[in-house]
Amino acid sequence: MSENTAVITDNSEVILHFDLKLEDGSAADSTRVNNKPAKMVMGDGSLTPNFEACLRGLTQGEKASFTLNADDAFGMPNPDNIYHVDRTKFAADMEVAEGMIIAFAQPDGSELPGVIRSIAGHSVTVDFNHPLAGQTVIFDVEIIDVINT
Repeated sequence: MSENTAVITDNSEVILHFDLKLEDGSAADSTRVNNKPAKMVMGDGSLTPNFEACLRGLTQGEKASFTLNADDAFGMPNPDNIYHVDRTKFAADMEVAEGMIIAFAQPDGSELPGVIRSIAGHSVTVDFNHPLAGQTVIFDVEIIDVINT
């Protein structure tokens, strides 16, 4: 390793490719689909502290794989994040089906994705937990560049 190789620290800007897979090997997310690496700054909130901990100490050009249990990845599903919404709250012409992900406007103008879990009459069950909550994930990374400020 040359002494010019930057190491990821708490202040690094990192350009990386990542693949997020479930234990069964199915793909959950990947930057390789569009061949567009992700750019993030350590500590900016784009990754959880546990994902950032996996990156800390890696260097440019390095590849690594980490298995994170649900508690260290996206947490366990919280029953408080499951809501029963009256069907009339959705646009009349909007198709609503189990498994759909719908963005719900928040009071601050941001959007929060919710997964339609079930529909019973006029009651639609919407799950606002992260879709990967409760899942063990495999985090494969390839560090393209590290810029330390």
